[in-house]
Amino acid sequence: MAVAQRAGLVLPILLAAAIASILIACVCGSVSLSFAELWQAMLELLRGPPTTLPGSLLDLRLGRALTGFVTGATLALAGVMMQALLRNPLADPYVLGISGGASVGALATILFFGAFWLVDVAAFAGAITVALLLFGLAYRDLRGAGSTDGSAPVLLLTGVIVATGCGAIITLMLSIAPDSRLRGMVFWMIGDLSNTQSRYLPWLILGVILLFAMRNARSINVAAMHADNASTLGVNIGRLRQLLFLCSALLTASAVSNAGSIGFVGLIMPHICRFAWGPDHRLLVPAATLAGGCFLVLADTVARTVVAPQQLPVGVITALVGVPMFLLQLHQLRRR
Repeated sequence: MAVAQRAGLVLPILLAAAIASILIACVCGSVSLSFAELWQAMLELLRGPPTTLPGSLLDLRLGRALTGFVTGATLALAGVMMQALLRNPLADPYVLGISGGASVGALATILFFGAFWLVDVAAFAGAITVALLLFGLAYRDLRGAGSTDGSAPVLLLTGVIVATGCGAIITLMLSIAPDSRLRGMVFWMIGDLSNTQSRYLPWLILGVILLFAMRNARSINVAAMHADNASTLGVNIGRLRQLLFLCSALLTASAVSNAGSIGFVGLIMPHICRFAWGPDHRLLVPAATLAGGCFLVLADTVARTVVAPQQLPVGVITALVGVPMFLLQLHQLRRR
C-alpha cells in the first residue's frame, strides 16, 4: 500500500485516539465527571471563567491534558529526528545531554533562588546553552556525510561526555540541597505535569518543526537510510544534519523546560510507529507525533488517578510502561 493511502487510514485513527485521550483525561480523576457534566462544563468555559465545580475541574484537567499532549508529541518528534540524525535505534531526545543542561538550570534555580516561577525559563536556557555548546564542538562533524566519516559516533561521544558533566553537577546540587527543596528538585527530574501551565510557545515550536520535518521527509529518509550516498541523490546531507540537530535540540529544550525529564516517550513511540507502519518519515513523523502526545496524556491520567488524591510523577508511569513495551518489540524483531 502506498504511503499516502496508509497515511489516509492511520492518521485519522491516531487523531481520533488523541482527542479521545484528552476527553478521558478530562473526565477521570479523584472526582469523576459524567459526559453530560463534561458537555455543560465545556459550554461554561466557552462563556467565560468557570463558576461551578465541573467547570473548574475541566479547566484544570484540560489545561494539564493539553500540556501533556504537546510535551509527548514534542518528545516523540525529537526522538524521530535524533534517531535519523545519529542513525542509531537507541537514540532518544536525551542522548546528547541537552536534558542535563535543562536540569542544571532548573535545579540551580530551585536550590539557590527558590523561585519556582523561574524554573521553566532557567531550564530552557540551560538546554539551549548545552545545545549550542554541542553544536560548536561538533560543527565540523555535523557537516559530514554519514557513518563512514565517523561523524555520528563523535557527536554521540561528545554528547555523552557533556551529559556526564551535567550529571555530576546535578548530583552535587542534590547532595547539598536542604530538605525543604529536595522533594521539588527530585520531582522535577523524574518528570511531572502537576505544576505545569498552558503556554503557546511549546505549540508554536512543535508546529514549526513538524512542518519542517514533513516538508523534508524524503531527505530525512535519505539521511536515515542512505546517508553515505546522499550527495548522489541530490541531498545536502551536511546542512540537513545540522538542521536535524538544531530542531531536535529545540524540541528537547521545549519539552524538558515544560515538564521535566520524562523518559521513554521519545525512544518508544518512534519504534512502535516504525514497527507498525514502516520507516518512511512521510508517515512516521506525523504518526509518532500524534502517538507520543496520546501516550503521555494517558500516562499522566494514570499517574494522577491510580492512587488519588496522591499523584505520581508521570515519568515513573512512562518508564514502567515503556520498559516492557520496548522489550516486547525487541522480542518481536528477533522472531522476525
